[in-house]
Amino acid sequence: MPLAVCATPIGNLADVTLRVLDELRAADVVLAEDTRHTRGLLERHDIRATLLSYHEHNEAARVAELLPRLAAGERIALVSDAGMPVISDPGARLVRAALDAGEVVTVLPGPSAVETALVASGLAGGRYAFLGFLPRKASELQAVWRETTAWGMPIVAFESPHRVSATLRSLAAFDAEREVAVCRELTKRFEEVARGTAAELAERLVEPPKGEVTLVVAAGKATFDPEPARRAVADLVAAGTPRRVAADVVARLTDMSRNDLYGGSL
Repeated sequence: MPLAVCATPIGNLADVTLRVLDELRAADVVLAEDTRHTRGLLERHDIRATLLSYHEHNEAARVAELLPRLAAGERIALVSDAGMPVISDPGARLVRAALDAGEVVTVLPGPSAVETALVASGLAGGRYAFLGFLPRKASELQAVWRETTAWGMPIVAFESPHRVSATLRSLAAFDAEREVAVCRELTKRFEEVARGTAAELAERLVEPPKGEVTLVVAAGKATFDPEPARRAVADLVAAGTPRRVAADVVARLTDMSRNDLYGGSL
């Protein structure tokens, strides 16, 4: 029997697929990040199942315990507290071990805070990048803003409610006009999406918001520094390459025009 990775609601307990409900009913055991939380979902849909805790602190031991049970033909369902297991939640080790052992792994899709927040933000438009949880250190956070600016696409990330204010201040210090959406309590009764520039939201959201938070940050505007390209042309000219040829070669490798490089100060 397969290991079934089951997406669960990110807030509203009605947002669960029929396939997931059928799988939870049929499972010999349901692996849950927090059994108390999952029991609420099961009771809401009148499902009786055997629950077994599976979280980051017992993951290694559970994998060793569960592989023989899979091999023996037991039907095992894996859920997390919200959304898809493995994505910023426990489960990757079990999935990999099951695949390596030749067991069947099936994934039952469902609600996602990432896509929900992205669409609700109004910043979607094709490609995007998901970063998981943002780093806590200020220097690492600044590095994230610098790196993602060059990507040219929105980024989606999870953040602790207690760090949202500091994260917004960090982004505002890097790029005050960068558009941001702070998505709180998605799909729940008090769902809220705050939109604005990094500077505006850093000023508005001083107190920690209540509930789970997903951030969506608009694509940044990368700035191009022409000096490295001009130095490359100068180095080629110094090595004996005709200036026009050097400018043509470097222009093909950068965002600068050949005329700008040919006529630039070398």
